[in-house]
Amino acid sequence: MSIVSKSKLPVVLLFGPTAVGKTALVEQLFSRDFEIINADSMQVYRYMDIGTAKPSGELQNRIPHHLIDIRTPDEQYDVGQFVRDADRAAAEICRHGRIPLITGGTAFYFYHFLYGLPPAPPADPAIREKLYHRLAEEGRQTLWAELNRYDPDSAAKLHPNDTQRLVRALEVFYSSGTALSAYNREPMLRPGYEYLVLGLQRDRAELYERINRRVDQMWAAGLVDEFQALLSRGYTAQDPGMHGIGYREFFEMRSAGEFLYDDIKTEIKKNSRRYAKRQITFFKRISETEWFSPAASTEIAARVKRFKTRFKTDSYIV
Repeated sequence: MSIVSKSKLPVVLLFGPTAVGKTALVEQLFSRDFEIINADSMQVYRYMDIGTAKPSGELQNRIPHHLIDIRTPDEQYDVGQFVRDADRAAAEICRHGRIPLITGGTAFYFYHFLYGLPPAPPADPAIREKLYHRLAEEGRQTLWAELNRYDPDSAAKLHPNDTQRLVRALEVFYSSGTALSAYNREPMLRPGYEYLVLGLQRDRAELYERINRRVDQMWAAGLVDEFQALLSRGYTAQDPGMHGIGYREFFEMRSAGEFLYDDIKTEIKKNSRRYAKRQITFFKRISETEWFSPAASTEIAARVKRFKTRFKTDSYIV
């Protein structure tokens, strides 16, 4: 039995900054009738469980998950691949008679799933490879300064640590001669879906405290051992998966000659708080969002039930 609207597939999007409480809400409200599509750009990578706060094996067994552990840390995975993979997964989930729940914290993924990919030139592997080589040799700040010179609008929207989007913006400029910002368009929802967009938010001080506790828990769970295991597999600072918060700090402190675990943990906390601030800013760009406190589980459940009921009637079942 499949859930197929006469014209649209149902999909729920649930997002919020890191450590806001998404996983707990998923366990509480989405254990039935849903399958999950991961929208965390780091959880696509194998062998990186603790530092990415990947859902437990028990939860993945209880609620089917898609787009987790689909790449090794040395493989690139971008927003275009995510949108294509998420479309395929959503169609498959609906054929199972369930509703796709896209959840995670990568705001760029949510934005482009909703509004489509920007009409920029396709990827140029040769230029991208040269840029990643330069990134390793010259550092992020040099490339960001270069982007700021050629495409200040794009640079203003990026943090220098967002290396994937930084390289993409420079790649577009060097392959087309046109700034990525010139390809921007007014956002319009992609056709083919009936969307329910839910955002979670907390008081900033409370959120930051939760982030600090999460990093402490990652440390206790064995983050250092996980990083050492990645090194033993041959992964390096240049590999895309190793650019993420929770991993890159080990390389940065080593380069600075200050490989002190307490300092690394402090740096991860600081970078995670800064990342959460950027997430909040970006998610606010999604005007369709219905915002809730994670504590408002009763109200969220009622909203999800109203949405779900529309696609559990005979007129939507084939």
